[in-house]
Amino acid sequence: MSTAKSEPLAARISRELAERIVSGRIKSGARLRQDHIAEEFGASHVPVREAFRRLEAQGLVQSEPRRGVRVAGFSLDEVREVAEMRAVLEVLALRNAAPHLTKAILDEAENATSAGDQAGNVQAWEEANRTFHRLILTPCGMPRLLRTIDDLHVTSARFLFAGWRAEWETPTDRDHRTILVALRAGDIDGAAVLLARHVQWTGQKSRRRST
Repeated sequence: MSTAKSEPLAARISRELAERIVSGRIKSGARLRQDHIAEEFGASHVPVREAFRRLEAQGLVQSEPRRGVRVAGFSLDEVREVAEMRAVLEVLALRNAAPHLTKAILDEAENATSAGDQAGNVQAWEEANRTFHRLILTPCGMPRLLRTIDDLHVTSARFLFAGWRAEWETPTDRDHRTILVALRAGDIDGAAVLLARHVQWTGQKSRRRST
């Protein structure tokens, strides 16, 4: 995955470690050794510590006194909590974004949904799914809200990957298309209800597959 050259080193380290944790390449309970990570990325310990702080804020790692940093586990209660938080915050973003959604943006969101329908694995599907949500929410112009939603999407992806890793089936996302129909018709209230229901359903599906 390509990134801008201006990306801070701490951000790059946290992003790459997050991808490994979310995909399951680094397992729950695994210890993250600061010196090993600093050597891998050719960095001092300062950006590595900052990366750990970012990961902890996302709920992906835990800092333990005198034991260092370990990859956090998660419970079904956390899956439900994240889904409920996403539902509320994404509806807030959508209501503010809706007046600025153009036909071109909605067409891009439709294309992202089609890409998800054709995904051959959970990683490709999740990337298309996240693209859809970003497209319809970003025009809200509320950067702090969007950063929080993005962090919650990272956590949601981890739940999905954990549940679908052993058994993958490409879902057909009718919810996305129904949301787009409502947005094209100018039915913001209807789109908001559909989005909240969609996010909560995704959380419930993650819970069932993680049990």
